[in-house]
Amino acid sequence: MDLNWLRDFECLARTLNFTRASDERNITQSAFSRRIKALESWVGLPLVNRATYPVQLTEAGQQFLPVALAAISQLSESRQSLRDADRGDSRFIRFSVLHTIAVNYLAARIEELQLQIPDLRTRVLSDSLSTCCDLLVEGAVDILLCYYHHSVSPMIDEASFERRDMLKDRLVPVAATESARTMGWNLAIQDGPPIPYLAYDRSSFLGMVVENTIDRKPLNAETIYVDSLVETIKRRLMAGSGFAWMPETAISVELDAGLLVPIGDDTWCATLTISAFSNPTIFDQTARQFWDRF
Repeated sequence: MDLNWLRDFECLARTLNFTRASDERNITQSAFSRRIKALESWVGLPLVNRATYPVQLTEAGQQFLPVALAAISQLSESRQSLRDADRGDSRFIRFSVLHTIAVNYLAARIEELQLQIPDLRTRVLSDSLSTCCDLLVEGAVDILLCYYHHSVSPMIDEASFERRDMLKDRLVPVAATESARTMGWNLAIQDGPPIPYLAYDRSSFLGMVVENTIDRKPLNAETIYVDSLVETIKRRLMAGSGFAWMPETAISVELDAGLLVPIGDDTWCATLTISAFSNPTIFDQTARQFWDRF
């Protein structure tokens, strides 16, 4: 069981449309459908009648919906109560953040601000974009930190939160230098053997950015590996297995050392923004001090 399955089911029951529900949940329709099927497998019965338009809940789905809603509500309330009780005098500022941003940006930034704010206590939760957004909306975290791109925006009401753009990043097609030079990998060359491609899962944020922008160009490549995490794709990348689109913040050291090299010009790149979202009106003094300097 995954709590996200219950949230997906609630969204589908409300919209009665797989396309609208997957958009609202900020994942691809195929990934959304797989998660609904996983929930149905867990329950042991079909919850949705896909033969009708719009889709309808089955009798089992109608019976399960209030159970799912109650579970979501009770788990969220219990989590918040436990966290509120645990805060005491040393309140933690809580973040929900995409994993690669936590590793390549947030950790160093918190280290800098820790010197300026001695009482600073932080707790970081790394997860998918949809889960990170849910945590902010539910009040389970104080600050959401994510990539922002015009084709894939966080599924939150920006009118309810303050947004700050922290840093510009770029998604760059790169490969291990030795492999790229030996094999002559270049995205501008459309003939010849296809280049091995280490791809992001399409349900991940970077996967959606690549699919909606860069990947629409003619691409002489063959996908040999798919993953959602930048760090695992980077490991294959460094081994010379193929090429991948990587955030520059994640590979700056390797680029400077000449271990990785771009295999396409700027037309093959996408600009990303690392953005922070919060509701400063509910901050205490330490959190406000952090947000003002963040």
